[in-house]
Amino acid sequence: MSTLKLDDIPNQKEKIAIVTGANAGLGFETTLELVKKEIKVIMACRNLNKGQSAKNEILKQVPKAKLEIIEIDLSELDSVREFVKSFLAKYNSLDLLINNAGVMMPPYQKTKDGFELQMAANYFGHFLLTGLLIDIITKTENSRIISLSSIAHKNASINFEDLQSEQKYSKFGAYAQSKLACLIFSKELQRRLEANKKTNTISIAAHPGASNTELARHLPKLASILLTPLLLLVTHSPRNAAKPTLLASLSKNVDGADYYGPQGFMEMNGNPGLAKAESQAYDVLVAKRLWEESEKLTGINFLSY
Repeated sequence: MSTLKLDDIPNQKEKIAIVTGANAGLGFETTLELVKKEIKVIMACRNLNKGQSAKNEILKQVPKAKLEIIEIDLSELDSVREFVKSFLAKYNSLDLLINNAGVMMPPYQKTKDGFELQMAANYFGHFLLTGLLIDIITKTENSRIISLSSIAHKNASINFEDLQSEQKYSKFGAYAQSKLACLIFSKELQRRLEANKKTNTISIAAHPGASNTELARHLPKLASILLTPLLLLVTHSPRNAAKPTLLASLSKNVDGADYYGPQGFMEMNGNPGLAKAESQAYDVLVAKRLWEESEKLTGINFLSY
């Protein structure tokens, strides 16, 4: 599938979605399009004030939008657990879990759980969130779990000897590792869903290409100035960058373990379609080891096989 015509997708009135990082960038645009299809969206946001501002803006455009904000900080495991408690207290089904939120190339930080910040917010938090919600998702007919990766995964590997970048920290290296982890997770999740005969649910990955979103706020000022002319040539708007996620979430023509991204120059922009994952994303032994390490570090076991 090389194009996504949102107008051709029917409304899905009874569906419920969770979008992490729904207040800005790709998360905002994804949420906006989902509520246009009458899907109720739980806006999983770290900053409640920013979440409320985003909700107000969406309601201006879609006055009948069904939205609820629930606080979550994906870099803190306890916050993820509290989010899930709040969600499960009110809902008994979940059609779409869109693991979208993330940080990109911040200065080195360790979270209170002992994780490097990018691995925590981009990957470990979403691993735990998915595990805690897996029962409600797999009980929901035709449900989907969407994991956001990046073209940065192409230059990455999983460094099990220094997973939290304690010995050496590269902003881009840690970001790329976290996004490769998300892609590996998406594919391993599909294997485990199939092995456990959880056929109601599929796992899909997507990447946005290159887009000028809040993720880039940690780029050095000089680099941002120098790169701006080039970025204008190869990037696309957050609205277009969200289309691979929306294709994975809404199109009928998707399968478990699919990976979607822009089809333009070096997958940086253009209409959404099937993207190319590098060979390291398919390494089953690495996937198994990453899963087991993630279970140990986050304190959850699910979909064993």
